[in-house]
Amino acid sequence: MNAKAEAKNTRFDALKWLAVVVLVAVGVVGNQYFSAEPILYRVLALLVLALIAGFIVLQTAKGQAFFVLAKEARTEIRKVVWPTRQETTQTTLIVVAVVLVMSLLLWGLDSLLGWLVSLIVGR
Repeated sequence: MNAKAEAKNTRFDALKWLAVVVLVAVGVVGNQYFSAEPILYRVLALLVLALIAGFIVLQTAKGQAFFVLAKEARTEIRKVVWPTRQETTQTTLIVVAVVLVMSLLLWGLDSLLGWLVSLIVGR
């Protein structure tokens, strides 16, 4: 893209973000104003406003960059080798055992130091 096109997008991006802020404000104020209406209608209205705001955000440069980032993150997550159920269980049990041992050691150290301080202080 050339500099003119980028400058034009940036100028219009500010207006698009302003429209998104206005839509969010309308959703918040409208939800409060129509609090006597059934929740289903208010949720549907908020969903419609969220979809419209999301569509407008995707038309901005930052919105498009976020969409690309989300797609790339999804691709990377698919590459991850997730542990099996057995590996997860074993790792969890090891963590629980280490936490128990450390808590007992710290409790013992705390008791010993408390006893020593009470001997020094004379209580």
